[in-house]
Amino acid sequence: MEYKNLIAVMCLKNGMAVTSRENFEIAGDWKELAKFYNESGVDKLYVFDLSDTDMEHEINLHTMKELCRIIEIPIYGAGNIKQLDDIKKILYAGCKGVILNSEEHDLIPLVQEADKRFGKEKILVSMETVDLIFKHGKEVKEHIHKLVVLNEDIVESLENITDISFSVILSGCKKERWIEILKKDCVTGIGGDYVSNPETDVMKLKRFLSSEGIQTQKFESSMDWSEFKLNADGLIPVIVQDYQTCEVLMLAYMNEEAYNTTLALGKMTYYSRSRQELWIKGETSGHFQYVKSLTIDCDKDTILANVSQVGAACHTGNPTCFFQELVKKEYITKNPLKIFENVYNSIAQRKQQPREGSYTNYLFDKGLDKILKKIGEEATELVIAAKNPEPEDIKYEISDFLYHMMVLMVETGITWEDIVEELNQR
Repeated sequence: MEYKNLIAVMCLKNGMAVTSRENFEIAGDWKELAKFYNESGVDKLYVFDLSDTDMEHEINLHTMKELCRIIEIPIYGAGNIKQLDDIKKILYAGCKGVILNSEEHDLIPLVQEADKRFGKEKILVSMETVDLIFKHGKEVKEHIHKLVVLNEDIVESLENITDISFSVILSGCKKERWIEILKKDCVTGIGGDYVSNPETDVMKLKRFLSSEGIQTQKFESSMDWSEFKLNADGLIPVIVQDYQTCEVLMLAYMNEEAYNTTLALGKMTYYSRSRQELWIKGETSGHFQYVKSLTIDCDKDTILANVSQVGAACHTGNPTCFFQELVKKEYITKNPLKIFENVYNSIAQRKQQPREGSYTNYLFDKGLDKILKKIGEEATELVIAAKNPEPEDIKYEISDFLYHMMVLMVETGITWEDIVEELNQR
C-alpha cells in the first residue's frame, strides 16, 4: 500500500527557526518544534537553509545536524547548495536526502555528480516552474529521485509532462484542494505551514484524509480487540517501558475504547478503574506518552507498550512508578550499556564531588592537555598489546583506554547518548 506523507517545513535563519522563506520572524524554539514533529505524526521534515553568508551557512548546518540528532523522522536539507561539498555536508549532518533548487544554473552537472557519488535516492529538486522538465527531462528522470513542488499552480502541468513522483508544499489547508492533490498517483505527500504549525492535530488530519480514501501512515492494529484475553473486568493490562532505555515506567489498563483511542491519537490512553473513565496519559500534566510500538504477549492477555515519555511517568514526579525497592541482591551487571553509564556517572560524580587521592580528580585538576596526553599514551599501549596478541593484555588496555576516553567525555560535556545518536546517523 502506498502511503501519502504529511510534511513539515522548517526554515533556518542564523541557526533559528523562522516563519517562512519570505518572513524571517522567529517561529519558535526549533528544539520544541522538532519534538512536536517527531511525536505528532508528521512523516517527514524539509529544512531550508536561508543563509546569506558562509558563516551563517555553517551555523544553519550545525542546527540541521542537531535536528538530525533529536528527530527520528526523515529530514531533507535544502537551501544554499551550490557544489558537491554542500551536498556532502548536509548528508553527513544526518539528513536522508538533499533538495536542490531547479533555478540553479549548474544544476544538471551537479545532480549527475551527486548521483554518482551519493546515489540517486538522496537527490531531490524543488520547482516553482516546469522549465526544468522541458529543458532537461531526460537528465532529471535519470539522476533525480523525486521533485518538490513549491507552487501548487504547476501540479496539473507537471502531472501531464513527467512520470516522476513529487511532493507538494503549499500555504494553508484548503481541504478540498489537498484531497484533490493527494489523490493523484504521482503525488507522494503534501505539507507546508499547516502541518508545521504546533497547533495542528496531525493525527486528526490523517483520520480525516483516511475518511476521504487517502491512506496515510498511522497506527493500525494487526489484531482485533476481540482476539485479546481480557480480565474479569473486561480490561487488558499494559506494561509501559521507555522505548530507548527499556526501563519499565508503569502498569495500567485498557478497555476497547482506550485501545482504539491510543491507536487514533498516537498517545497512550488508559481506562481508570478508580474513576471508571478514560484518561489520556499527560492530558493534565503534559507528561504524554507517545506510542512507538504495541506488542501482545504469547497468551494475548498483556500488552507491552514502548513509548516516548515526556517528563515523568509517575504522578509522584519520579521517572518511573517502580522506585520503591523491596528486596535486592547484589549482583554484577553484564549489560554493556549499564556498565558504560555507571562508569561514566561515577566519573561525573567525582568531577562534581572531588575526593582526595582520586586519580580521576588528578586528571581533572591537571586539565584537558593532561587528559589528552593520557589518551594518546593509552592508545599507543593498546596498539602495542594488539601487535603482541595476548587476549588479557588487549582487554586490559581497551578498558584503560575507554576509562580515559570517558574522562574526556565528562570534561567536554559529551554523553553516551550523544555518541549513540552520532553512531545512529552513520
